[in-house]
Amino acid sequence: MDSDLFSRRRAERFAQLLDEANGGRRHHVRSRADDELAALVVVGQRLVADRPAVEVDANFRTGLRAMLVAAAERQSADTLAKPDTAPAGAGVRGSLLPAVTGRRARARGAILVGVAAGAVALSGISAASENALPGDALYGMKRSTERAQLALASSDLSRGQLFLDFARTRFDEAATVRGDRARLSAVLDDMDADTRQGVRLLATVAAQRSDPAGLNAIDAFLVSQQQAVRGLLHRADHVERDRAHRSLALLDDASSRAAGIRAAIACGLPAPSASDSLGPTPDVCPDER
Repeated sequence: MDSDLFSRRRAERFAQLLDEANGGRRHHVRSRADDELAALVVVGQRLVADRPAVEVDANFRTGLRAMLVAAAERQSADTLAKPDTAPAGAGVRGSLLPAVTGRRARARGAILVGVAAGAVALSGISAASENALPGDALYGMKRSTERAQLALASSDLSRGQLFLDFARTRFDEAATVRGDRARLSAVLDDMDADTRQGVRLLATVAAQRSDPAGLNAIDAFLVSQQQAVRGLLHRADHVERDRAHRSLALLDDASSRAAGIRAAIACGLPAPSASDSLGPTPDVCPDER
């Protein structure tokens, strides 16, 4: 399927869902992207309900508006300037083409305006919630923004890399929680969940494509993450140290899984059919049995 067409349909469907959520006319259709776009709709509703007390830089607002208005004008001009290439005798369908094209141009302009408004609002949300910690008022918005990023990711490869980025963020949050066993455990649980999701997606892509690019991303993540999590072992609280050991064990398992898939790709084994929470479980190369 044409990626531009898919992206346009996805954007148009998001606009419909957002309109419905805000009390607009209901569109009696569904698409396969509805579940993923639902996270974006939730973010949109929360942006309307919980406006942060953050001022967006005036220069940023002005520059963004000018850029998007110019883009909308170019889109409309380019679309309307295209000659009518309908063959002679096309009849009613041919006569309707300019009208349909005009509606599409206006729809694109509306989407761009929506993107402009969302970008301005999200810039304020990002500034306010970027450093939010578990328990802070804006922490839920921070996590909603992460889910929106996942929904917008264009592939499993980029989605897997996002999950690993979020696992790093969860560690940064855990490092600030001192003397609170419950909060530390909850943040490390989320960190481990993000790690599993990211490793599973990247390992699956690598095994299916026989391409180690996803494994390289896993290895780069593990080098820094293992070193960082080991720092939690120096805490005086033995419960916190035991919990950190569980996260380290998961990272060790992820390292072994990536190494196994890399070896299977090198010796030409087909993509494994079995899998678990860390992705495909590769067979052992014949010369290693």
